[in-house]
Amino acid sequence: MSKPKVYVTRKIPDNGLALLAERCEVTVNPEDRPLARAELLANVAEAEGVIGLLSDKIDAEFFDAAKKLKGYANYAVGFDNIDVPEATRRGMPVSNTPEVLTLATAELAWGLIFAVARRIVETDKIMRSGTWTGWGPLQFIGLDITGKTLGIVGAGRIGTAVARMSRGFEMKICYVDNNRNEYMEKELGARKVEFDELLAHADFISLNTNLTPSTRHMFNAAAFKKMKNSAVLVNTARGPCIKEDDLVAALSSGEIGGAGLDVYEFEPKIAQGLKELDNVVVLPHIASATVSSRQGMAELAAKNLLAMIFGQKPPTLLNPEILGK
Repeated sequence: MSKPKVYVTRKIPDNGLALLAERCEVTVNPEDRPLARAELLANVAEAEGVIGLLSDKIDAEFFDAAKKLKGYANYAVGFDNIDVPEATRRGMPVSNTPEVLTLATAELAWGLIFAVARRIVETDKIMRSGTWTGWGPLQFIGLDITGKTLGIVGAGRIGTAVARMSRGFEMKICYVDNNRNEYMEKELGARKVEFDELLAHADFISLNTNLTPSTRHMFNAAAFKKMKNSAVLVNTARGPCIKEDDLVAALSSGEIGGAGLDVYEFEPKIAQGLKELDNVVVLPHIASATVSSRQGMAELAAKNLLAMIFGQKPPTLLNPEILGK
């Protein structure tokens, strides 16, 4: 009996591929680049299962092309690339990879906070240039972190982890979320506030929310005007939560103090003028780039896909309502 065919749109860690290969015939995109749309649609035509990335648009056209598909597994915790309602309408299971990258993402958020606050990237460039002439009392003065106010936008797993890591710095915490986070309130003394209050009081803002119609461009010109002139905004969530042209204007004018970005509105492109600014740190979407996180994502994506193909319940199914159909 032939094995089910699986297509993986870009190479993932070997542990995930090995799990798939035990029970499936696996084909992997041999090139280290995102597939063009036509390539993606052609390559999934015979697949019973597909593992893809955030750069792969999973919509009605995709499902029409993948006529033998039994399930799709996203190699990411985010899933704004998937038309989940369309998948549900078709009774098609789709999944993501939450939890396994929570700590890695929270750690990177803190890395960005420190990098921006203490001007680490900016001063590293100066040292490498050979132009530094020696220590001076007014050189490269940055921002204090201990005792300041941390604003969390999106108090889910990652936002909670970012807040928990602030304990060593005796920070005051406020957060914005649709739901109350009792752990953060009881254990960390966090306050649930309205968005405008967070903007007005936070010294550092960590953006950890999903991308939804209400969070798209939530950080725009109007929001930046309400922030402290010294405030630092860090985004390890979704790029389109920030209107990037407005961010460039706010950073250039000194309306806010700085920003640390791992994701972008039109990724992999970034807004014109952003990379020339010294008060922003820009990273190439590396929040989950640790050995344990990337291997954990590969294993979870593989387990999800195998469950879909063989008629079992996937561990992290995004549309569980299809199970009753």
